[in-house]
Amino acid sequence: MKNSVFRLILTCTAIMALIALAACGSKAASGGGSDGLGKVLNVFNWSEYLPDSVLKKFEDKTGVKVNYTNFSSNEEMMAKVSAGGGIYDLTVASDYFLQPMVKQDMIEPIDLNNIPNFKNLLPEFVNKDYDPGNKYSVPYMGNTQSLGINPDKIKTEITSYADLWKPELKGQIVLLDDPRMVLGMVLKTLGYTANDTDPKHLDEAKKKMLELMPNVKAFDSDSPKTLMINGEIGVMLSWGPEIALAQREKPQVKTILPKEGLILAFDNFVIPKGAKNKKAAEAFINFVLDPDISAEISKSFPYINPNSEARKKIDKATMENIAIYPPAEEMKRAEGLKDLGEKVQLYDRVWSEVKSSQ
Repeated sequence: MKNSVFRLILTCTAIMALIALAACGSKAASGGGSDGLGKVLNVFNWSEYLPDSVLKKFEDKTGVKVNYTNFSSNEEMMAKVSAGGGIYDLTVASDYFLQPMVKQDMIEPIDLNNIPNFKNLLPEFVNKDYDPGNKYSVPYMGNTQSLGINPDKIKTEITSYADLWKPELKGQIVLLDDPRMVLGMVLKTLGYTANDTDPKHLDEAKKKMLELMPNVKAFDSDSPKTLMINGEIGVMLSWGPEIALAQREKPQVKTILPKEGLILAFDNFVIPKGAKNKKAAEAFINFVLDPDISAEISKSFPYINPNSEARKKIDKATMENIAIYPPAEEMKRAEGLKDLGEKVQLYDRVWSEVKSSQ
């Protein structure tokens, strides 16, 4: 009897060992760890938008290696994601690019069950018309397009977008390298909406934009603040947070909220179609929405933060800086950019013709 029991114990032990080895082999084959996140996460994001410290903390916490690359425009992002064939696991898209990406079957639905920190987002930033129920996107950060000036270089008064055409500003302006933002600004100076698709109005905008070109020193969406900090220009038409960052180096830089009204855009996390590490992508989104991590991001890159709990941890000076958080009355009349469908080609044509005139 003792020998029979002993043999039975040995047999059971051997079977359990084989099951354990098979499980380990399965995990190894899939590249997964004990949490099932995999070994790598390929993130594609705007430049100067996510600090290295946050990437390192995610790696330390999960053991997932983050491969981080940058783009400088929504158009570049869409082109590379479209051609990527599952290279990217996570990217960021502005609100008016979401519907085109959904229509072209470029992004995966997101499982919000894997993102419990979604609860930290303020109600006004979720369930938007461009993505009802946040089926495909999770808000990251946003911005308004404002004017920054260095009064040490610019003596003329600037209160509006229209003032950019003043002849005394020759060679003194940096513009975003962004057709929707910049042409939207030009259209607003003509009294039209920033989403106008009337070909005649866009031809007017083209003519007016060409008149502005002598005043334009450069187009820069990667780091428009650099020319301001270096003293090479006196005016920047830029995302407000870039103005705020310039102010850290040059406190004399002032924010001008243009009379014509601000243009607003919000960026969102999306998961490209065919992403190989979708679960890791959702874990990363959840990690970024942790209040401490979200506040840390805002410290380095002070964009509009939609995280209610993170806002409690952001310093008062940042929350009161109108370049980042314009007054409520300005935000009420701010105009958001919209998906224009095929008519966006009108903007692309005008933009190409203007840029080729340099």
